Amino acid sequence: MTQTQKIDLLIEARWIAPVDSDALLEHHAVAIDNGRILALLPSNQARRRFQPARQRILDKHLLIPGLVNTHTHAAMTLLRGIADDLPLMEWLQKHIWPAEAAHMSPQFVLDGTRLACVEMLRGGITCFNDMYFFPDASAQAASELGMRATIGITTLEFPTPYASDADDYLDKGLAVRERWLEHPLINFSLAPHAPYTVNDASFERIATLAGQLALPIHCHIHETQQEIVDSLKLHGKRPLARLHDLGLTGPGLIAVHAVHLDDGDIRLLAESGSHVAHCPTSNLKLASGIAPLKRLLDAGINIGLGTDGAASNNRLDLPGEMRLASLLAKGSTGDAAAVSARHALRMATLGGAQALGLATRIGSITPGKQADLCAIDLSSSDCRPCFDPVAHLVHVAGREAVSDVWVDGKCCIEAKTLLANSPNNLEAALTLWQNRLEVCR
Repeated sequence: MTQTQKIDLLIEARWIAPVDSDALLEHHAVAIDNGRILALLPSNQARRRFQPARQRILDKHLLIPGLVNTHTHAAMTLLRGIADDLPLMEWLQKHIWPAEAAHMSPQFVLDGTRLACVEMLRGGITCFNDMYFFPDASAQAASELGMRATIGITTLEFPTPYASDADDYLDKGLAVRERWLEHPLINFSLAPHAPYTVNDASFERIATLAGQLALPIHCHIHETQQEIVDSLKLHGKRPLARLHDLGLTGPGLIAVHAVHLDDGDIRLLAESGSHVAHCPTSNLKLASGIAPLKRLLDAGINIGLGTDGAASNNRLDLPGEMRLASLLAKGSTGDAAAVSARHALRMATLGGAQALGLATRIGSITPGKQADLCAIDLSSSDCRPCFDPVAHLVHVAGREAVSDVWVDGKCCIEAKTLLANSPNNLEAALTLWQNRLEVCR
């Protein structure tokens, strides 16, 4: 008799979408040990081969890789709805930046990021790419909730309660990175805010640091048409061309939004191997425009999906972004096949992982990778009948159907219940922040 292998966890599912191919596996199982995916195989074989310490049977579920939020400002969840229905620069300059100047602190970032992590986990997001201030507090919140995070070393030229100038932002952020260097779930990026808030000398230092430390660069770019007009006046070139001339484009660049692109911009992104973080809801809500997603994909550019911050979305809802991205691409091109459900799922998982430089570790259900997983319950009458579970995920189910979530093999959400200890006094903190921020509306 063949001896069974002891493992930590065996998850059996009605369907599994591994994402590293277009395959949809039925009645398969994922074997997990020490936080890694050991095997992906038919359920009947898995039962004979493995002896799990824990077993989860999801007989009406679709199992997918954990979702990767390629761009957000997690702590801005505390600013959700504070200044709705305004264009980007008015929203930033007259409402968001003043609110941050008045209330920004490590505690603000800690509480806001805790709230964001709870929302993201409940919606199947296991990894997020953040850009905000007080990165030590952001890392602490993600660690408390058991999430994987890439924490941005945000850089601006003007002072905030966090730092005085670009060098101060970079020096403080690099020191935080050193403190978290050994944490298995926390990574870092260099995060210059945008070409209109960072000067050439700072960009050059960032490019040098990115090369020395092998860090991705996470930057808003070509979000509005006005940004391009202003750049042509000030620098005589488009923002992306300026970043290219300063050495920032390449496989390490995550170009956030990338809404207003001409053929030359798309060619530059493609030839340099840069990535795009597509944030369709935020782009629409701030009336920034509709990114040319189909043209980017046709050019071979890797795309990840992002929610942006809850202040400009107003949800950290990646299943919603999948649906909107697919529908916008279809409607804006007149091509019903422009972005399929499977392509939307790939952008929300492996595409984001690739942009963050984590594709060898997460983003697909592949033996050897970390076990970041998400289960979608398709048993509801709202999801019946179900002929294609991946299409149902994108166009029918939504984040409310997320039932179970694992990060690094550890269960964070089980049967829609958050397993991590609720951060101390979070509810009281949220009431306090609501009262303090009410005056900023």
